[in-house]
Amino acid sequence: MEGRVHPVRLDTERPIEKPRAAPAGAAFLRFAIGAILLATAVGKLLDIAGFARVLGTYNAFVPGALVPIAVVVPVAELALAFWLFSGRNLAASALTSAAMHALYALWSAVSVLRGLKLPNCGCFGVFLARPLGWSTVVEDLVLVGASLGLWILVRKRA
Repeated sequence: MEGRVHPVRLDTERPIEKPRAAPAGAAFLRFAIGAILLATAVGKLLDIAGFARVLGTYNAFVPGALVPIAVVVPVAELALAFWLFSGRNLAASALTSAAMHALYALWSAVSVLRGLKLPNCGCFGVFLARPLGWSTVVEDLVLVGASLGLWILVRKRA
């Protein structure tokens, strides 16, 4: 038996391929979206009480819900930022980002249509206060587009 080769040959086996790396555009998008999410999350987390007050100006939540929402929103943004930075399951993180920013765009659009004239949309908490307006909606829609662009670039990566 020693020195003998097995006579069966499996020609149908394919070599194991390594997953293809994401294109450079995908790396740029995931880090850009992640950096924006990181900045918004940190801005909110640095002053949770202030962010809760900003949320209160929307007149959409009961007062007892403001602080829990003011914690959950930036924690979710922070988790998504780190998920994007990790590069793991980019298609899912891109779709999650698209969904988050679509909800933000919808929230902002409804608030503008309600006639709210807020001096701070709350995007960065109490820091970098910017008024709520159609520009806020457009910014969120741009992030939806960037997130969907990332998804398109990475979805077929095996």
